[in-house]
Amino acid sequence: MKVCNGRGGHHRSSLGSISLEKKTGEGKDDIRLFGFVRFTTGDAMSKRVKFALITWIGENVSGLQRAKTGTDKTLVKEVVQNFAKEFVISDPKELEEDFIKSELKKAGGANYDAQTE
Repeated sequence: MKVCNGRGGHHRSSLGSISLEKKTGEGKDDIRLFGFVRFTTGDAMSKRVKFALITWIGENVSGLQRAKTGTDKTLVKEVVQNFAKEFVISDPKELEEDFIKSELKKAGGANYDAQTE
């Protein structure tokens, strides 16, 4: 997962296979993060790689920082241009891998394995 954390105009990034919950600081609600995540989705007939752009805005992020998120996201989208779905999340429950995978599956088109669900 690629994550950019902007604080005071400085952007830091880290790369690694760490869970989404750990990347958000496990409940830190005073930070903003941008994540680019790769998932393998599909059914019995085909497997596909899907990417998600996740914007985490903690509930205690100041109004000014919330406003800057839109501008910063534009810069992130200049680098990350190909993704299946974009998420804006402030509730840690929405960071669960199963939720994001199910949303990507919905955005993925035909599901040939629908009779088993």
